[in-house]
Amino acid sequence: MTTNAQVQAANSPEIVTFGETMALLMPSSGKGLEYSAELHSLFGGAESNLAIGISRLGGKVGWFGRLGKDPLGRMIFKKLRGEGIDVSRAELTGEAPTGLMMREVLMGKTSVYYYRKNSAASQTSVKHLDEAYIAGAKILHVTGITPALSESCKEAVFEAVRMARKHGVKVSFDPNLRLKLWSIEEARPVLLELAQLSDIFLPGLDELKLLYQTEDWDVIVGKLRELSAISIVKGGDNETYVVTPDTITAVPYFKAEQVVDTVGAGDGFCAGFLVGVTKGYDYAEAVRIGNLVGSLIVQTEGDWEGAPTWEQVDAVLHDIKHIER
Repeated sequence: MTTNAQVQAANSPEIVTFGETMALLMPSSGKGLEYSAELHSLFGGAESNLAIGISRLGGKVGWFGRLGKDPLGRMIFKKLRGEGIDVSRAELTGEAPTGLMMREVLMGKTSVYYYRKNSAASQTSVKHLDEAYIAGAKILHVTGITPALSESCKEAVFEAVRMARKHGVKVSFDPNLRLKLWSIEEARPVLLELAQLSDIFLPGLDELKLLYQTEDWDVIVGKLRELSAISIVKGGDNETYVVTPDTITAVPYFKAEQVVDTVGAGDGFCAGFLVGVTKGYDYAEAVRIGNLVGSLIVQTEGDWEGAPTWEQVDAVLHDIKHIER
């Protein structure tokens, strides 16, 4: 960690994010894990999903985190680099293994099983932060998954946010509430404090109901307006909401032609939204881009494999017809 009072900002990407990325094993053809002789080797993590989505849309993005110096960690590192993501601050360590998750979809319900305790990512701490790298970005994006992994991870997230705010870097925060990692009672004060420290708050409506302990939309809006952040509320019945101190703007969803795998939709939305922001779109139009990216991702199996390019997004936004041959 850089400790000098004056930090010379690095030549960083526009958007920087960090967190846990795990290897992912999935059976094919809708079989259960215990009955599958073959498994697909993939990977996923909220922050790296987002980074891939941003890069495919033409955004400049960096991801850093700790991976095991093992075959799974090397696979993840190489694929992220191959997607055009700056991984110059990522670390392959021999101190701990890469985390693993396994996922199955049975009768339309997704179940995820995690093997992440004492992983390399869970041992991330303040000493793994590069202040100059954060200072050189326009946006730092963090999620509520990282502080749930360990006390040192929580400290790293708050310190990264402090660094960003110190250098005028906007903080984007997706709570990504994971009740398999911690209870709502443990999560609530941490996530609400991060929301208070953020410039862009990206919660889901169901998350807000748990965090604010109410089903009342008007009460939720009142709580959001107490924040200094612009709040982008995902998960409405048919729309996403932009909540400011004075206005609420509803932005309709794009209809997905088919829903194959819903995992990664929220990360895709955030990627599309943040790219829209960095391109200079207003918040409502950036949300429209995010809605479209989310709808495209759910039509492909995997956490990020269906992330579109900017050309594909632009074709839908402007109704450009595909010429097959």
